[in-house]
Amino acid sequence: MTNELANALALLPKKTAQTKNQGDSYLKFQFGQQTPAVLSMSQAQEVIVLPPSRLTPMPNMPPYVLGLINRRSRVLWVIDLQGMLNLPAVPTNVQQYNIIIIRSGLASLGLIVQSVEGVVRLTPDCIQSPHGHVSSDLVPYLRGCSLQEREILLVLDAEAIMRYIKSG
Repeated sequence: MTNELANALALLPKKTAQTKNQGDSYLKFQFGQQTPAVLSMSQAQEVIVLPPSRLTPMPNMPPYVLGLINRRSRVLWVIDLQGMLNLPAVPTNVQQYNIIIIRSGLASLGLIVQSVEGVVRLTPDCIQSPHGHVSSDLVPYLRGCSLQEREILLVLDAEAIMRYIKSG
């Protein structure tokens, strides 16, 4: 090996073994004005943006059930996540809704959220018990919460949300 090649190789960044867990992927979004939350990417199927006119309202449903959509030849219920969690309902006079399609088993459901912010990674050890950090009304729908630098991320449980919708 020549001296030049050896010097060039010495300047390359050293690859370290990937032993450190980078964490699991979570979809980060806002529901409500000031409420950041995440859903495991294993439970979030896709994110779509639709005008309210694409929802078919259904009579005699709870106020948080906004209607049905046809997505890829499947009919899905769409709910207002804020309304379901007893927070102020999403405005209905908007140009479009941000909808996260969640899946649990064979069932899918659309959740309307304020905004979708991207994907974050969280390690299991940074997810703590939500007790004492958030309202007790939210706890049944959470896997936990993650205390980040400037915010508390609610780690939602899609299966708990689906169970609530099925029972309601």
